[in-house]
Amino acid sequence: MRIEKLYRYPVKGLSPERLARTDLPAGGYFPGDRLFAIENGPSGFDPAEPVHQPKIKYLMLMRNESLARLRSRYDDASGDLVIEQGGREALRAATGSESGRGEITRFFEGFMPDELRGAPKLLTAPPTYRFTDSRSGFVSIINLASVADLEARLGRPVDPLRFRGNLMVSDLAAWAENDLVGRDLAGPDGLRLHVIKRIERCAATNVDPATGTRDMQIPKALMQHYGHVDCGIYCRIVAGGSLGEGDRLSLAEAPAELGVS
Repeated sequence: MRIEKLYRYPVKGLSPERLARTDLPAGGYFPGDRLFAIENGPSGFDPAEPVHQPKIKYLMLMRNESLARLRSRYDDASGDLVIEQGGREALRAATGSESGRGEITRFFEGFMPDELRGAPKLLTAPPTYRFTDSRSGFVSIINLASVADLEARLGRPVDPLRFRGNLMVSDLAAWAENDLVGRDLAGPDGLRLHVIKRIERCAATNVDPATGTRDMQIPKALMQHYGHVDCGIYCRIVAGGSLGEGDRLSLAEAPAELGVS
């Protein structure tokens, strides 16, 4: 398969950032991905002892489609979170300072007051944790041929960004990714990914990532046309390496000691 695009999502529920190239660390996370979440009222998350929490405790597209109307970016060097609304910069705040986090809280209090259960506070993941939906899948792959096949069935465009994947790939038959669970993918520079499971889709995919309109029923369409609600696969980084647009991943033999979780 060929890597067409790479994306990271620094803040859970907010917009993606496209990357030309990145370094994937063995046993780690997709770089810069799901570093932050915004809790919707007290979540009980403790950064000193991080435990995976249901995503409903955070602001997220499944219930808060208005988030898709925002464009965000995170500056790794400065730690600033920048949010644009309506084509203009609406917020620039330092995620590492108390005052900056307060600015973020006030922004979301003003942006979506009717959707809040409490103060919308920015949470920062410690080094050993990320705010991913999956407890163990830290790299997600979306097969563009599968999305195109779904488009053909529905008779209307389906933006692949609805699926919020890290890697968008081509040169793979539609839905062939579903048969890769338990297999290893080898990339350049020694990179090796172990496919651990298919990704079950929720109502977040119903939201147009460009407009914030809840205009489709993707899980229902998947079940109707394919008998499942899966689109994409989760991987674990077995051996690190660099990966960029235009690089290729190929099948490799999985080490005997690696199981599927």
